[in-house]
Amino acid sequence: MDGRFSVIGTRKLAKLFLVAAALSPVPAGRALASGGGGGGGAAGLHLLAMDPIAVPIIDADRVSGTLNFKLVVEAADAEAAQRLTAKLPALRMAAIAGGLEFARLDASALRAVNVADLDKALTGAIKDVEPGVARVLIVEVGASQS
Repeated sequence: MDGRFSVIGTRKLAKLFLVAAALSPVPAGRALASGGGGGGGAAGLHLLAMDPIAVPIIDADRVSGTLNFKLVVEAADAEAAQRLTAKLPALRMAAIAGGLEFARLDASALRAVNVADLDKALTGAIKDVEPGVARVLIVEVGASQS
């Protein structure tokens, strides 16, 4: 087989990949809630998005990677949402502390992140700061190697 056929095959494969990527459903960058559980749709939701958080993954006394995650905090009611907005820096610090502890004990840059355990760690840390948090939603998570 000469080089000409492999280049043509690569180009066709690239075009096919681009067409498949264009046709596949991809989130548009914002999350919409459906069914608030109270019969009123999403009208009863009180969500606060946090800026992305990155904490180091330390393995054998050296940084081996980074744990990245984005959180959305759901407040129990409108009053709690106002308190959460005022306490957002403290909630962020609690999330960083919870993320550091999780990364130190349970994370690796070489395997998938156990999101259920991360959720427990972050929810506990954030609820210690503000009991008005209904739940912590992890909307993005990943680990990368250094």
